[in-house]
Amino acid sequence: MTAATGKVTLEVDGRAVEVSGSASLLDAVAAAGVELPALCSDSRLNPVGSCRTCLVRVDARLAAACVTPAAAGTRVSTTDADLADLRRDAVRTIVSALPPSALGAEVPSELARVCRGLGIGLGEARGAGGRGRDDSHPYVRLDRDLCIACGRCVRMCADVQGTFALTLTGRGADTVVAPGTGGPWAESDCVSCGGCVDTCPTGAITQPGTGSGLTSAELLRQAPVSPGATTVVRTTCGFCGVGCALDVAVRDGAVSAVLPARDGPVNQGHACVKGRFAYGFATSPERLTTPLLRRGDGRLEPVDWNTAAAYVAQRLTTAIAEGGPDSVAAISSARATNEENYLFQKFMRTVVGTNNIDNCSRLCHAPSAAGLVASFGLSGGTDCFDSLVGADCLLVVGANPVEAHPVVGARLMQQALRGARLVVADPREVGLARYADVHLRPRPGTNVALFHGLAHVMLAENLVDHRFLRERASGLTELAELVASYTPEHVADVTGVAAADLVAAARLYGRAEHPAIVYGLGVTEHLHGTDGVRTLANLAVLRGAVGTDHGYGVNPLRGQNNVQGASDMGALPDLLPGYAKVTDPAARARAEGVWGAPAPTRPGLRIPDMFAAARTGTLRALWILGEDVCSTDPDTGNVERALDACPFVVCSELFLSPTAHRADVVLPAASWLEKDGTFVNFDRRFQRVRPAITPPGQARTDFAALHAIAAAMGHDLGCPTPAAALAECADTAPLFAGLSHGRLDREGAVAWPCPDHAGPGTPKLYEERFATPDGLAHLAATPYLPPGETPDDDYPLVLVTGRRWAHYNSGSMTRRSGNLGLARADLLDLHPDDAARYGIRQGEPVAVVSHHGRARLTARITSEVAPGQVFCAFHFPASGVNRLTSGHTDPTTSCPEYKVTAVRVGVCEQEPIGTDRT
Repeated sequence: MTAATGKVTLEVDGRAVEVSGSASLLDAVAAAGVELPALCSDSRLNPVGSCRTCLVRVDARLAAACVTPAAAGTRVSTTDADLADLRRDAVRTIVSALPPSALGAEVPSELARVCRGLGIGLGEARGAGGRGRDDSHPYVRLDRDLCIACGRCVRMCADVQGTFALTLTGRGADTVVAPGTGGPWAESDCVSCGGCVDTCPTGAITQPGTGSGLTSAELLRQAPVSPGATTVVRTTCGFCGVGCALDVAVRDGAVSAVLPARDGPVNQGHACVKGRFAYGFATSPERLTTPLLRRGDGRLEPVDWNTAAAYVAQRLTTAIAEGGPDSVAAISSARATNEENYLFQKFMRTVVGTNNIDNCSRLCHAPSAAGLVASFGLSGGTDCFDSLVGADCLLVVGANPVEAHPVVGARLMQQALRGARLVVADPREVGLARYADVHLRPRPGTNVALFHGLAHVMLAENLVDHRFLRERASGLTELAELVASYTPEHVADVTGVAAADLVAAARLYGRAEHPAIVYGLGVTEHLHGTDGVRTLANLAVLRGAVGTDHGYGVNPLRGQNNVQGASDMGALPDLLPGYAKVTDPAARARAEGVWGAPAPTRPGLRIPDMFAAARTGTLRALWILGEDVCSTDPDTGNVERALDACPFVVCSELFLSPTAHRADVVLPAASWLEKDGTFVNFDRRFQRVRPAITPPGQARTDFAALHAIAAAMGHDLGCPTPAAALAECADTAPLFAGLSHGRLDREGAVAWPCPDHAGPGTPKLYEERFATPDGLAHLAATPYLPPGETPDDDYPLVLVTGRRWAHYNSGSMTRRSGNLGLARADLLDLHPDDAARYGIRQGEPVAVVSHHGRARLTARITSEVAPGQVFCAFHFPASGVNRLTSGHTDPTTSCPEYKVTAVRVGVCEQEPIGTDRT
C-alpha cells in the first residue's frame, strides 16, 4: 500500500490492478473487468462469503473473493477451468432447490443472468415450490419459492436501513426470508425503504408494477438495451432536504421505478419510502393540466396559457399602478428548483419593483439562518454529512431523522451501533432515542434553558477548548456570567430533565474527540427559536468543534427538498442571492449590473406580514408558488381570511389544494420529476435535477410560467434556460461564482461556498476564519424566556406537531401514491395515563381543541410521548391540525411556534373537556 494514496496494487489474471486499501478481491476482480457470480454479495453490505459462487485462486489457494481482502502483490486467477466448474457447481446446487419459474424469461433476475452465463438451464431447477407468497404490502411482493436464503435482504434491512424488520426462518432447504414479527409483511416493522427489493438476487422480493418478478437492480442493468426502450435518468429527490440521488427508470413516457443511486453523494444506494416509491402522484388523475381562471360566477374554469398569462399580467400591472410595487407580494417555493427561485426573486425585484418575496423557510428554518449567521457568519450547516458519520459523539436535538429524514437517521443510528456515543434531546421517544446513551426529554419550549445547562456543566468541569475560545471566539465572559445560574438543579426545575442526565450528556459531548450536533425543527419552531439555535451553537464553540479537526460543528436538517436553496437564491425579503443584504449599496450595485435594472432598497414583507397586509387591505396581489399555505401555515383561519381579503391571488400548484381553491388564477405546475435545474440539500450541496418525464397536459415548469408572465408584462427576464439562470446567479452572488450545470454534470455535487470554477467547493466551513465581520465565532448570552403558551385548567396538554415516516409535509404528493395504504389518517399520540384520565381508547376518534381552533384525529396511545404532552402530524389537512396552532412567532424571524400549543382532548361524541373559547 502506498501511504500517499491508500491504494494497493495486485495482479488479476496477469493484469496489474490498483484498488483502495479497504477493497476485497471481488472489488479488484471487478476493477479488472471480470464479472464473477456473487449471489450473497452487495457492495453496500459487509461480505459474508456464504454462497461460495465467487471462488478464485489466490497464490495457489482457493478463496471466496468477496471476503478476502485485496493485499499488495497478491496474484489472483479467475479463469482456471476448475474454478469455472466449482462456481458452476455452487450455482447449480442453489438452483436445484428452486422451481423452474426461477429461471424463466419472466424473471430477469441476477440469478437468471448468472445461470445464462454459466450455461445452467431451466431443467436444473427442480424444486417443487409451494412455500407461498406474501402480497400484503403495497410496495413489496414476496415469493418464498424463489428465496435462496442468501440473507442480503436481511442484512440490507439491518446494516443499511437499521430497521431489523426481516429475518431468516426455517431450517436447511426450508430456510426463507420472513418479517420478523411473524405476520404479514404489511403488519411488520418494515418502513418500505425498498432496500430488500434492490438487493434481492432472485426475484423473491420484487416491486409490483415493474414487471413480473423484475428486481429493480436488474431493471437498471437492462434498461439501456431493453426492447421496451426503458431509459434511466439521474436526478435528485424532491421530497425532504437530504438530497438523495435517484435513478428514475422510464418506460413509455411513465416512471416504472425509482432506484437509489449506488454512487449517490449523500444516500450511497439508500432511499426512503417517499423517494423510492411515492412517485404515483405524478400520474394522479387529480393533477392540474390546464390553467384555471375564476369567472364572475365564482367558478374556476379552464383557459389557455395565453389567456391566463395576459390576465395575470393585467392584474399585477393594475395592482402596481393603484397601490405601488409594494402592494404586490410573492411566496416562493422550497419545492421549486434553485433556478426557479432565482428567477422569481428577479421577477419581483426587477419587473414588479419590490422586495416582497419570501419562502417557507420562514415557517421552519428562518431561525437557523438568523442564528447561524449571528454565531458564525453564514446560514448553512457547518460540515458535510460524510464528516458527521465519523463523529465519536452525536448530539441530536429536536429532530426525528428516523422518520423525517430516514436516510440520515439510518446512517446516524449505524454510527451509534458502531460505538459513537449518542445523546438525544427531544420531548418524545423518537427513533434514535432507543439507541441513545442519554435521552434528555425537556418540556416543549425550554430548549434555551437546557442548552445553558449543558454549557454550565462544560464550563464548570473544564470541558472546553480554551485556546479556541481565546483565539477564535468572543463573548465568553458574558456567557459564563449568564450560565452560572443555570445549574443542573435549576435547569431540572425549568425543563423537567433530571440533573444527573444533564451532567451525563454534557460530559459525553464535552469529552468527545470529534463531537457533532445535528438539529431539527424542534429547535427552530419556537417563540424563541433563534435563541435556541444560537445557544445550541454555543456548545460547539465552547468545545472548539467548529472549523477545526476537533469536531463537526452544528448542522440543521432541512425539511423540504430545496428549503436551503430557496433562501440561497434570494427568495427572501431582506436578502439578495447569496445572502447579500438589500440595504447594502455595493450588493445592490452588483445585482443591478448583472440584471440591467434597479433593485429596490427597502426590505420587503415576511409571510406573516403579507397575510396581515392582505387582511388590512394594503396588499392587492399575492402570487404563491407551490405552497399550500392554507394547510401548512399556523393559525389557518387567519390565513384563509387573508386570502379571501386579497383582491388578486395567483397559485402555481400540482393539485387543486385548499389554497388553490381560494385563488383567482391557478397555474398548473410541473413536479420535480419533470424539471431541469438544481437543488441544494441540507449540507449545502448543489446537485442536478433532470426531467425524467413530461408534465401532463398544459402543465409547465415554474421557470416557463415566470417567463410567460414577465413577457405578458412587457419584460424579458433573460436566463432563457435553467443553466443560464444558475450562471447568472453565479455572476450575482460570489458564494456561488464557481457553480454551473456543466460542473455539476461532471462532479455530481458541489458544496457552497464555491467562489471560483477552478477551486473546489467547501464541505467544511470556517477552517481559517469565521464569516462574521471580526472573523470570530460569537457566543450568545441570551437568557431563557418561556414559550408563548402554557397549559392551564381549560387547556391542560401541550401539543407538538411534526412528521411521520410514510408522508411528507401536507401530504399533497404522498396521499396520491401508494403511501396512503401505509398511513390513512393523522393520529394523535397521547400517553396511557392521559388516555385513561380522559377516557380515550386506542383508535378512537378524538377532538382536539386549542385557543385558536379544533381538529379531529384518531387516538394512538403510546409511551413515546410524555404525560401531559400530545403529538400529531399535519399530513392530512382535513384533520385541521394547523387550525390549532397559534399566531406566536419568533420576534427575530417570524417563525411560528408550532411546537408548543395548549390544547384539551376528548372523544368526538362528547364535548371536549372545558369550555370552548374558540
